Amino acid sequence: MIKKLAIVLVFGSVVGGALAAPLGLPPVPVPESNPQTPEKIALGDKLFHDARFSADGKVSCATCHSQAKAFTDNLPVSKGFNGMTGTRNAPTVINSAYMKTLFWDGREPDLEGQSKQPPINPVEGGLPDHGPILAVIRKDSDYVEAFKDVFGVDASTINMDHVAKAIASFERTVVAGDSPFDRYYFAGDEKAMTPEQTRGLAVFTGKGRCVSCHRIEQTQALFMDNRFHNIGVGFKKIRGKEALTAEQFLHDKRKGADVDVTVLTRQNMSELGRFAVTENITEVGAFKTPTLRNIDKTGPYMHDGSLETLADVVDFYNNGGRVKETDPVSAFLSGGIRPLDLSDDEKSDLVEFMKALTSPDLDRFTKR
Repeated sequence: MIKKLAIVLVFGSVVGGALAAPLGLPPVPVPESNPQTPEKIALGDKLFHDARFSADGKVSCATCHSQAKAFTDNLPVSKGFNGMTGTRNAPTVINSAYMKTLFWDGREPDLEGQSKQPPINPVEGGLPDHGPILAVIRKDSDYVEAFKDVFGVDASTINMDHVAKAIASFERTVVAGDSPFDRYYFAGDEKAMTPEQTRGLAVFTGKGRCVSCHRIEQTQALFMDNRFHNIGVGFKKIRGKEALTAEQFLHDKRKGADVDVTVLTRQNMSELGRFAVTENITEVGAFKTPTLRNIDKTGPYMHDGSLETLADVVDFYNNGGRVKETDPVSAFLSGGIRPLDLSDDEKSDLVEFMKALTSPDLDRFTKR
């Protein structure tokens, strides 16, 4: 039997069609087409951790989004079917309920759509289509009973929309706030952050201009803007070949190439970023702003995992979107990316501030 989780109680009550959330976060949005229930969440939890939904029977959603690793894998780029690697770093699932688009390039509009892609990607789940997933589910009596209980369907009518809705429901419970920053900023606890972290907050909102994209609002802070920016990451890989790479990508896309497969299997085309979705040349190399919540636990960083530590990230921004000050600047760089001239102390304080964004109860996600 699939256990009925009480994890939904983390949020408290339902407020105006959304779930109440921890300190520092807004209510969790829940689509009318996929309302939350404890039974659906429990089913999604099991599906999320089921490695049978891959070609080698070893890869589940949790392989790249491990609860024990703050729902990441702490690898530069993830390993999937038969140990194959793609081109993208696995972002955390924590607080993904607030994201308006999914994947680094935003190619899926919701959690339901996102969950369908990895199993059938050749470097992730390795399945030719969703058929094997449904076959496993329909032969598993516990699953059959659970799907009937949650969706009112029998074995023969279980489909991938049901699977996706259950997984998305579970993912919407993976929410974490109430960090030292939240207690300091929203609850007025002046002792919640260290002096270094308090100084780092001043850099974050001032000289560092981090808050321009990693937003803090009056009553909440998602530390993201749900927008896409070219900050210079990956520029060297397609330097001087941007137009040619974009042209080849569009040619292949018109011939029926799958965008999800292309960006995870072809390194140069992966660096096109948001352009792969919008085909807008001004968005070449633009990637989604990630949340900074629990960022200390989710390295390495950037869409390609190319920066190992938070100190590396701060140096990168301080150099104006370059690893080294002598590196060339991308012609597609977003306008706000320029050298910051931070001192060593300011950089250190900024790193310490980001550590104050770690929620104290992340271990609850590992207690299944």
